Amino acid sequence: MRRTALLLSLVLGLATAILISPALISPALAQGWQPQRPVEFVVAAGPGGGTDQFARLVQSVIQKHSLLRVPVIVANKGGGAGTEAFVHGRASAGNPHVVVFGTNNVWLMPLVTRVGYALADLRPVAAMAADEFLLWTHTDAPWSDARGLIAAARERGGAFRMGGSQARDTDHILTKQIERATGVNMTYVPFRSGGEVAVQLAGGHVDANTNNPAENVAQWRGGRVRPLCVFSQRRLALTEKVHNGIGWADIPTCGEAGIGPAQFNMPRTVWLPARTTDAQLAFWRSLLDQVRQTPEWTEWLQRGSQSAMWRTGAELEALIREDEAASRRDFASYGWLPE
Repeated sequence: MRRTALLLSLVLGLATAILISPALISPALAQGWQPQRPVEFVVAAGPGGGTDQFARLVQSVIQKHSLLRVPVIVANKGGGAGTEAFVHGRASAGNPHVVVFGTNNVWLMPLVTRVGYALADLRPVAAMAADEFLLWTHTDAPWSDARGLIAAARERGGAFRMGGSQARDTDHILTKQIERATGVNMTYVPFRSGGEVAVQLAGGHVDANTNNPAENVAQWRGGRVRPLCVFSQRRLALTEKVHNGIGWADIPTCGEAGIGPAQFNMPRTVWLPARTTDAQLAFWRSLLDQVRQTPEWTEWLQRGSQSAMWRTGAELEALIREDEAASRRDFASYGWLPE
């Protein structure tokens, strides 16, 4: 009996040592605070779009590399142009088990509409990537390049339909910048997510969209849409050929294509609710830093032709302030600011 009890004690002790061995705990988990119950990743967009893919990629990396000991559940709350997710963040004040995934829409939406949250209701954790944007059209379109598309838009006037994800959000802002740079007028048609916009363009229900690479690549691979130019100072680096021997690096910049704006991108951001502690913020920042150093993260950036970005703390807060001020000036000229 004593021998059995001793053996059982040794087994339990070994199991406990294995479970709490510092060598098996990631640096993030070794901090003083860590999640004690399932974590909710709240996505400020519908399924299939870039923000949804962003959150689910982070979730998959965490699970694959066992960076957390609690489950991570992804919840899409894309209502109200994504404000549903931020309102949920506001209602979760003090709860570090709620992590909100968005873009610059977190600070842009309060500028253009009365929403149920303020920027102070959320704490910025990190900006992890910058999405590049392309001008896309469907394969049956009569124009062959970006100049031809702009010429058609000028001829059609407001009958030219530009699809985008949400109203007065990033795609809509880029559409307004295209109009301002080229002197054309377009009708902007909002959908719930970039994934839905991709389907609508592939079906010929809109004339063009400005999706990021990941949102339209499946339709391009299937021969239903084609890219005309990228709103960047340089061509995309990914060398993969996607359709008919054409790949990302073959797409001209919009500057090369003769249209503007020359550059436009969007940060992908992660937030905690207000009234979470500095230790909890540091935990999530550290964990996301680990995620971005994995091969899976690098592969996702390359596959989607996104730019690496890592902004935290004062640097991230400065980015938010500067972009918010510039956007306020633009929105005033568009007549978007609420009265």
